[in-house]
Amino acid sequence: SLEGRERKARKVLAILEEAAGDLSGKSLLDIGCSAGIMTRCFSRSFAQVVGTDIDLHALQHALSPDADGSVAWAAADSQQLPFCDASFDVVTCTHIYEHVPDASRLMDEIYRVLSPGGVCFFSAGNRLSYMEPHYRLPLLSVVPKFVAHRYLRLLGRGNHYYETHLTYWGLRRLVRRFALEDYTLRVVADPKRYFADDMVKPGSLKQRVVVFMLRLAMWVCPTYLWVLKKPALAD
Repeated sequence: SLEGRERKARKVLAILEEAAGDLSGKSLLDIGCSAGIMTRCFSRSFAQVVGTDIDLHALQHALSPDADGSVAWAAADSQQLPFCDASFDVVTCTHIYEHVPDASRLMDEIYRVLSPGGVCFFSAGNRLSYMEPHYRLPLLSVVPKFVAHRYLRLLGRGNHYYETHLTYWGLRRLVRRFALEDYTLRVVADPKRYFADDMVKPGSLKQRVVVFMLRLAMWVCPTYLWVLKKPALAD
């Protein structure tokens, strides 16, 4: 929903403002912007915003007549971005990695277009999740791919399972070029600060249980909220 996407954008901005400081003079690249709802929310906080997606139909909605012109839009493959090195201060990549054929190339491109000292907000789903987030089917991302294809066909939900999720350890390897700051536990421990109290009620039993579990075993968390920083003296 529109309200849900806008609230998600506020969560991302709250994390970025804490991790990167004042955003008002910075440039942002929003990878996988789809119809641009979150991108336009981001544009209220940044000096320059570019939204990219490979889905032309979604971009048509982003370019709809009601758009205020505050964002530049580009049809682009995230594995081969049409931007110069060190073009952006901040990149947002929210639940994109599992959709691209080569997630390593995606991360290489994010690293390349970020300016030295720049940051990327990276939210990522865990392969080891009970409920797969796209099809809402139990254990779909956990079973081997050939089983997942048959699972979808058996239920009449598709012929091929294209998403490729990684485990916590696989995700850590994927982003190894960056300095990683993990906001996952922080957001759960203080949801009001990060506009996440719609998901985790402060002071609730659910909050206490989730905080305990994450401190005990972060690898079971279904979604990670990471800020990735490119070194100031990058290679």
